[in-house]
Amino acid sequence: MGLLSVSSVLSTIGSVLLAILILLVMITVHEFGHYLAGKALKFKINEFAIGFGPKLFAHKPSEEKEEFSIRLLPLGGFCGFDGEDGVNGEESKDSFTAKAPWKRIIVLLAGPLMNYLLALLLIIVSMFAFGQQVYKVGGIDWGTEETAAQYQKYEGHSLEAGDLILEVNGKRIYLVTDMMSALKGKTDEDTVPILVYRDGEEITQPVRLRANCDFQNSNETSKLWRALGIGTVQRDDGTYWNLSADNYRLGFFQTIGGSFVYSFKIAGTIFKILGELLTGNLGLSAMGGPVTTIKLTSEIATQSVQSFFEIAAYIGVNLAVFNLLPIPALDGSKVIFCLIEWVFRKPVPRKIEAIIHAVGFVLILVFAVVVDILQFARC
Repeated sequence: MGLLSVSSVLSTIGSVLLAILILLVMITVHEFGHYLAGKALKFKINEFAIGFGPKLFAHKPSEEKEEFSIRLLPLGGFCGFDGEDGVNGEESKDSFTAKAPWKRIIVLLAGPLMNYLLALLLIIVSMFAFGQQVYKVGGIDWGTEETAAQYQKYEGHSLEAGDLILEVNGKRIYLVTDMMSALKGKTDEDTVPILVYRDGEEITQPVRLRANCDFQNSNETSKLWRALGIGTVQRDDGTYWNLSADNYRLGFFQTIGGSFVYSFKIAGTIFKILGELLTGNLGLSAMGGPVTTIKLTSEIATQSVQSFFEIAAYIGVNLAVFNLLPIPALDGSKVIFCLIEWVFRKPVPRKIEAIIHAVGFVLILVFAVVVDILQFARC
């Protein structure tokens, strides 16, 4: 094996370890949210663990205190409340199920909240340090028949190479889905206003669309770029749309406000994708499990410091939203069980709830494996 090959392998290992570290930090922060809320509300906590599997390190300050441990598998962690499943553990006034439902709800919501707050902090730091990431036009496609009529049709009504896309049809752009939403339903006969940053100033450019914007799901970005007249560039590993990412500096209050909006946009995209999955507009092959997540995270996080912040924030918001879904084994489902107990003054039998969460956990694992297999089958 040559020196270049060894360097490539080490670089790949380093990228994967960085991705795992991001996931581990986000999961630990999530569990720490549960821990802080539990301590504040005087829940009995048996263990706070980073990772799963056999213990590598454990420390218990005293018999009255919880144990802190580091475990072998770095893809998880937990905050073990006494009697959390309502079946095992001591029946005391400080066990999980003995506490009032509203207190349990606060503890359950604290995990996703910590994920969101960390993600928001990363977005704010990134925007102040680098600016908002926007799309930069690399080149325009004037069509295969470059006749005078073709030029006349789009001249003065087209984007230009070097344009930074800020708004489309009056809608501020944070994600590519914002552009798709702003143009959905438009046809190749329509002209839309697009705010761009060009030659040092913001300009509203009327753009004649070149294709129908009949998007069926969030993955149909090719239709979007074709409609905007974005050109393509031929590379050794394939043909790509002639676009890149660039930064656009905002004022202080715009940065703060934009950070909140961007975090909400990420969360909204997650719900949008879930909706498309449920309606059948998007296939499971568009999803990814843990292996796919680590692969993509490692690729993005190593591109630049800004990319590191961006992907970490994206994962943080994803974890926050995903854990709030009413899926058995997740915090959102447990909140629903607490609400039922709060409203009807009587809990669902603890054993039944425990079985539901156990089945949900298994199904989540199976789903994660299946979507990863589908991803690799596409390669």
